[in-house]
Amino acid sequence: MNPILAASVSVGFETLRTNPLRTILSTLGIVIGVAALVSVLSVGDGMERLAREQIGRTTDLQRIALTPRAFRIIDGTPFPQPNPVKFSAADAAALRQAVGDSSAVNMLVGGSALVTTATDTTPHPAQVTGMLRADPPLVDSLLVAGRLFSVAEGESGAPVVVVSYRLASDETRGRPVARVVGDTLLFQGQPRRVIGVLKAEENERVRRAFMPAAAVSGAVVSGPFDRAASLTITASTLESVGPTRSRIEQWSATQYGPGWKDRVSVVSDESRLAQATKALLLFKLFMGALMSISLIVGGIGIMNVLLSSVIERTREIGIRKAAGAAQRHILWQFLCESVAITGVGSVIGLVLGVSAAFGITAIMRHVANAPVRAWLSPSTVVTAIGASVAIGLLFGLYPALRAARLSPIDAIHHE
Repeated sequence: MNPILAASVSVGFETLRTNPLRTILSTLGIVIGVAALVSVLSVGDGMERLAREQIGRTTDLQRIALTPRAFRIIDGTPFPQPNPVKFSAADAAALRQAVGDSSAVNMLVGGSALVTTATDTTPHPAQVTGMLRADPPLVDSLLVAGRLFSVAEGESGAPVVVVSYRLASDETRGRPVARVVGDTLLFQGQPRRVIGVLKAEENERVRRAFMPAAAVSGAVVSGPFDRAASLTITASTLESVGPTRSRIEQWSATQYGPGWKDRVSVVSDESRLAQATKALLLFKLFMGALMSISLIVGGIGIMNVLLSSVIERTREIGIRKAAGAAQRHILWQFLCESVAITGVGSVIGLVLGVSAAFGITAIMRHVANAPVRAWLSPSTVVTAIGASVAIGLLFGLYPALRAARLSPIDAIHHE
């Protein structure tokens, strides 16, 4: 750093130390502004994480389906595919490598079955879904009893099944539904051991059963309208849905050639995805803009204090300029004072804001029973510090220019 510039910076910080009360008062506005901004953004980040978890767990916005086409369209007329695509576990493994570990690839196959037991031959219709692995968005992980089948069981086609509360209650004949775990149910006469029971849903009418994909064969009604297996890919985040879909399309083109769109279809809910992503972004922008008003108020306070400082130190400025200090040195001195005030205030405000955010979310959990927790993201830290420094430069510029443009003679004779 230039020696004269370094001296200007040193003088600026020394002035702040010699006027501690003025420095504290001018810093207070920035402390409050940064604390408000950080607390709101941290609470907003926590609410965004909760919203993303709920979206990933309860909706299909992050899911992309790769399904075989049973028909192809020629001049507007559908014709059956002569050699339709039939997905296998090997296809799921190959696609998993193509999209990367950040996405969960599953294979789904479904059908309908009549369910009986060895002692009760009264059939109960059920919808059967087979999958390579228990997928939490499809199979609620909150079980009444038992467990979900493991990845090893899913890939090996183990004869196990997870049943819905409605199906379990039909087969218990008055016993507690938890007692059905360990029993054997017959799906189209094929035995499957019950390992888990899902929690009851409101107004539950449909009987459902989930089992490994390979275990579905023979356990559902077969016919000319059997549903072909499909592959589902769950992206890790809302923002990664687009890139993941592109990798799926590239894999499909490599696997099935230039006419892959006539053999398989790639489906995702892009309109709802765009709406969800836009809503999360608008929420953060609105809350950040709202709290930035506090920073602007703090910046106005800094400008007032620095203008008062310029008036009080006019004679000092004149002497420095007469001794050889250039305009830019005076300018840097006052800008350094302004940035120093905002820098110290931003650090203090950051600590207070994070503390306030965790306190606010604790109250929200206690009062509203909402599972939201504050989250301090790197972007929040960068935004808070960057905004405070920008405020210091912006609102310190006018007093610094006013000091730098003083005439040495007039400044020395100033009383």
